[in-house]
Amino acid sequence: MTIAVDPSVTEQSEAEAWFQFQKYVPDATRAALGMGSARIGDAVALSMSNDVTRFWSKSLGFKTAVTADVIREICDFYRSADAPQATFQIAPAFLPEDWKEICQKEDLTPQSLWVKLVCPVQDAVARLDTLQSPASGIRITPVRPEQAKEWGRTMYRSYGMPLEHYSEMGPGTVGLPGWHPFAAWLDDELVGTGTVFVQGETAQMFAGGVLPHARQRGAQTALLAARVRLAQELGCRLLIAETGAEGPGEHNPSLHNMFRLGFQVAYERRNWAWVR
Repeated sequence: MTIAVDPSVTEQSEAEAWFQFQKYVPDATRAALGMGSARIGDAVALSMSNDVTRFWSKSLGFKTAVTADVIREICDFYRSADAPQATFQIAPAFLPEDWKEICQKEDLTPQSLWVKLVCPVQDAVARLDTLQSPASGIRITPVRPEQAKEWGRTMYRSYGMPLEHYSEMGPGTVGLPGWHPFAAWLDDELVGTGTVFVQGETAQMFAGGVLPHARQRGAQTALLAARVRLAQELGCRLLIAETGAEGPGEHNPSLHNMFRLGFQVAYERRNWAWVR
């Protein structure tokens, strides 16, 4: 099932979260990873020239039909930043009629699909009582400042990403206005992370992950539920999230956890790869 939503709202919510997430990072980390950012047109362009994961250089947040000039300017930004590659994430509503020609000119190639999900806060709240309780030993708490570094390391361990330098991205958002990070615990071990980034009446789900040995215990669903409750307390009206689309024979547990809370597909968004 799909739900109608203004894609400019969902795209800008995600983009601002990514922009701030990569902004509040120690200078030494920024230098080591070769991080840079720019606002170009109505989009955010993020660059990481020393990224072994090939994940963090991306452009997103487009809220009007893209133009050849904007795409060229962003590609020029990546070239000047010495980025080896980058990903363009553009809602289908904002792909112009000449998109094929733009892709050919800038050497953009189609890659994986992501799903943009939305849910009215009141709908998710109404489903909270239907969720299965997490397994014994699982509890969810807000992240305290002294827990920020451990929380960051847990996030990247759950993603299977390197810890050196990368785990310094994220802890800087703890305590920032609009940022509300949560930790999942298995007894006394921090095993999962999840943040809600609030702007006005929108609540962006962000940075969710659980360590492999603690999965299938309900921690991820409990992290979602805690963020839903907070969004309600803060007066938000719309929950926004994104995750990988399922291909034939694939199963994305994160996607189905959100479906159980009432999230619906707003649209599928193709990733477009640029390589220098």
